[in-house]
This record gives sequence, C-alpha cells and structure tokens, in this order.
Amino acid sequence: MSDTQKILIVDDDLEIRDLLVKRLKTYGFDAVAVDCGKRMAEELDSGAYSLVILDIMLRGEDGLSLCRDVRSSNSPYKGIPVLFLSALNETADRIVGLELGGDDYLPKPFETRELVARIKAILRRSEGHEAKSGLETGSMPPEREEPSAPHALTLLRFGEWKLNLAARHLIDPSGLVVPLSAAEYRLLTFFTEHPQQVLTRDQLVEHIAFRSPDIYDRSLDAQISRLRAKLRDNARNPEIILTMRGDGYMLAMPVYHERAEDI
Repeated sequence: MSDTQKILIVDDDLEIRDLLVKRLKTYGFDAVAVDCGKRMAEELDSGAYSLVILDIMLRGEDGLSLCRDVRSSNSPYKGIPVLFLSALNETADRIVGLELGGDDYLPKPFETRELVARIKAILRRSEGHEAKSGLETGSMPPEREEPSAPHALTLLRFGEWKLNLAARHLIDPSGLVVPLSAAEYRLLTFFTEHPQQVLTRDQLVEHIAFRSPDIYDRSLDAQISRLRAKLRDNARNPEIILTMRGDGYMLAMPVYHERAEDI
C-alpha cells in the first residue's frame, strides 16, 4: 500500500464532512470532501482516488444511484472501491448497498478506528486484486496465450443458459439478456466455477459477503431464491440450483466455456 491514499468523502452534512476529513488526515490519508454527486464526478475527474466514502441520503441524486453509476460498465471509475457510510441501519438497507456494488457498509454513528480499519482492509484487497490481475495478464504475451486462459473466455454455458463474463449478465435460452445484481452475479459465477459440486452455506457466504458475513448469512436463502427466479428455476422442484439438505447448494449441470470467436 502506498504511503498516502487519496479518499473522496461524499456527504451533504458539513459537520460530518469536516469531522471525517480531520480524522482521516490524522491517520495519514489524503481526504477530500464534497456534498453531492455533481461535485463527486468533478473530483473523480480531477484526481486519482483510491476509495470513495459515500452517504446514501444525499440531496439530489442519492448515494445508491451514484454507486450504480460508478459500477456501470462504461464508467471510467468502476474499479474504485466504495464504502457506504449511512444512518440507514436496517439489514435491507445494507443488503441493497452491497448488491449495488458497495465494497463495505458502515452505519452511523461509527467509531473512527473501525472506519479506518475497514478502509485499510478494502484498500489491501483492492491492491492485492490489481497485483494479481497484473501478474496474470503479464504472465505471457497475448499472442501465446493458452486457449483455456480464464481471461480469454467470454461466455459460460450451462444447460440452455449463458453467463456473459464481460457484461456480467445472463442470456436466456431465447437469447434475451437477463440483468443480474452484483451479488447475484458473484453467486452465479461461484457456482459456475464449481459445477456439480456441493457448496456449503459458509463457502457461499464467504464468497459474496463483502466482509459482512452476518448480513449475508441471513439473506443467502433470499439471494438463492432471487437467482432461481432469474433462471426460471422452479423453487419447489429446482433443476438448476439444487438445495442439498444440511449441506448447502449445488449447480446441477456441467459448465462449458465459449471463447469470443465462438459467439
């Protein structure tokens, strides 16, 4: 991790903005605070930020919409980590924030040390992912890549369904696009990485939990239900994602890789 990380705070409460800037600077961060989505966009355009701390209840466009914009496929900032910091403290609020692409969610009021610990954890994961991606990309020249290289794949096919890895959406048997939430996409990719294998609840929770397993442990069944609905998999007699009583869940069919030239 570099010596100084630049953090953008988006909150329409002046007192909280000033407090966050002051406290984060005492921990060695370069903190900048703005009060709305317009100024957030201006700041992201003007500087290299390592993380965004985002309130939800903003005047004008709310934080959930701003996070969705950041995570959109055509956003130049889609890789920037987002930490929600909000007075909304219901489980449903946290789940929605995480599903829309937030990397973590901390309710107000908060302890500064916990906020800093979460920021550092997110930054470590972010830099670790970038380092790993760079290693994989640079492991051999593009013209000599092995056909099975994961980053060369575009579609995963299971049964009559396809998962588009580039666009992060489903394609149904008739060819129609089925949008997926962030959590649904992560859940389905995890299943496709382990086809016809029983995945325990703990494994699934750990994979999609965004470091908040207490939230997702309570909502895993709901996530599975929503994913089954997207796959039109009968909840009472599923054929795609099976419930393994006492063990977990399983993708019941083999997965085939399709390269870009096969589409």
